[in-house]
Amino acid sequence: MSFDSPNEQKWAERWDQLFDVLSAGPRREIIISLRDAPLDQRVLLPDAAESPNQSMDSETLAVKLRHHHLPKLADAGYVRWESEPFCVQRGPNFAEAEFIVEKVFESIEEIPDSLLTNCRVLGELAADD
Repeated sequence: MSFDSPNEQKWAERWDQLFDVLSAGPRREIIISLRDAPLDQRVLLPDAAESPNQSMDSETLAVKLRHHHLPKLADAGYVRWESEPFCVQRGPNFAEAEFIVEKVFESIEEIPDSLLTNCRVLGELAADD
């Protein structure tokens, strides 16, 4: 694919980055946790990244967050995070990731069953409707 301008290339890279960031459960859970929190509130980690779909102890999750997930989220500008206390808050580009999560939640009735099967997060949301 070729781009006619640097702005078009930047636009495409931004979308690629957004979907890459949202491709991992702990990162999606952080976006959901922040979405559900008041605007300026920090949420505690690793609790905010835990998902009913994963079976990982808190220590292992904390290491993965520090070394992999949080840097990706922060590089995209979706979050800001701190080590002490271990917490996260919305970043300057948070609205981009929040938008995609919101659209999924709003479309829960239209999501194919194949994407809902065994997904506890979306399955619970669909059951509430």
